[in-house]
Amino acid sequence: MKTSKVKKANSVPKPSSIQTFLAEAKADKSEVKVADEDEDEDLSGISTVLKYGILGLICLLAFSIRLFAVVRYESVIHEFDPYFNFRTTKYLSHEGFLEFLNWFDDRGWYPLGRTIGGTIYPGLMLSAAVVDWIVKAINFNINIRHICVFLAPLFSTFAAVSSFLLTTEVTKRSSAGLLAAAFTAVVPSYISRSVGGSYDNEGVAIFALIFTFYLWVKSVHTGSMKWSCYCALSYYYMVAAWGGYVFIINIIPIYVLVMIVGGRWSSRLYIAYSIFYTLGSLMAMTVPFVGFNVVQQAECAGSHGVFIVVQIYALLSHLFKIINGKTLRRLATTFAMFCIIAVATILVSLQLMGKLQWAGRSLTLLDPTYASKYIPIIASVSEHQPTTWTSFFFDLHLLVPLAPVGLFFLFSNVSDGGIFLILYGTLSWYFAGVMVRLMLTLAPIACILAAIGLSNVITKFDKPIAAKIHAIG
Repeated sequence: MKTSKVKKANSVPKPSSIQTFLAEAKADKSEVKVADEDEDEDLSGISTVLKYGILGLICLLAFSIRLFAVVRYESVIHEFDPYFNFRTTKYLSHEGFLEFLNWFDDRGWYPLGRTIGGTIYPGLMLSAAVVDWIVKAINFNINIRHICVFLAPLFSTFAAVSSFLLTTEVTKRSSAGLLAAAFTAVVPSYISRSVGGSYDNEGVAIFALIFTFYLWVKSVHTGSMKWSCYCALSYYYMVAAWGGYVFIINIIPIYVLVMIVGGRWSSRLYIAYSIFYTLGSLMAMTVPFVGFNVVQQAECAGSHGVFIVVQIYALLSHLFKIINGKTLRRLATTFAMFCIIAVATILVSLQLMGKLQWAGRSLTLLDPTYASKYIPIIASVSEHQPTTWTSFFFDLHLLVPLAPVGLFFLFSNVSDGGIFLILYGTLSWYFAGVMVRLMLTLAPIACILAAIGLSNVITKFDKPIAAKIHAIG
């Protein structure tokens, strides 16, 4: 009887590594932090209708506040760069995308001419052209110029909704999300680049930036391949729209390293980054203006190294469960040191051979004195100058004192999404201080941090104040 029991126990099949990995992913999902019990929301119909009604009013505010120039003057394109973008959009809308990519413009850079498809980010033009094609498909006769004029105000409403989604995903409280959306709708730094008639890349790129970060946090929280694919697609749109995609492809790998070093590694993080990096890098190379810069630029080298680190760490984490810990720890330490030395040697060698090059603007961000010493033309541009304190207050107003409060509350209740916002906010404040142009990338996270801070302060004091008012009454 004992022998048969032993045989029966031994005959039970062991779960495969794939099954174990999926089980770990499910366990990780259950560990994601949710709102505290005292912060649970009322999910009744009236509350939901009120919440989305307020969000709709915020979107209306974001759109209408950017129409001052149109109301006071008329529907026109401002400045040189927006007018060039408008001219290329007309060609794209009338001739089609393939003709646009192969278009040689003999009126640009006269008398040399310019190949448009391979020298610009086509996301802005393609967005306006898609709106124009949809409008024509439903038999509405709207001039392409009006679409270009109102495109940035329209995308500002999308940016407000994205801020609501990101803040709500991290805090699990829609009240903080509504405050973030309201701040995003009226923050001067963002308004300056998204007014009606200012038809430039930043008008659509800020929405893509915030929405990509929302999808990234969502994919880390859920460990879902679906959300990771959505995040890669949003990143692809950001690459096609603006050169600020370099910020995304650096902050996400840095976040992954921080999570590993901080002991918050999970299979959810592995799934999210592996899919995002693979799909995002492959799709980014299909943008003609970017191409193989994804591989050759030094700004993107960190993402490749982190991808290798993630794969090795995932393998070692699995091996630690099936092999003796002491033996594997020696092997892992030796192998990790070898990999770090090998990667560092390869990067330095490529840098010395000129195969891997840093852009002048990127080196200026890392060393604020670099441009003034070696590239005076970059230092001479006014928007590349260091930011003064007055610029912070003029561009952000009340967000300047409120954002540190939001950081405090995120540190007091650490979560995976909260760590990302802390990292995003810290790096954005530094880069905005180095270059005034990057106040635009600081504005969204300043709105989110300020909303979290103000929402938590109100939540802490509303019950005692309400109780005293009730007692007095």
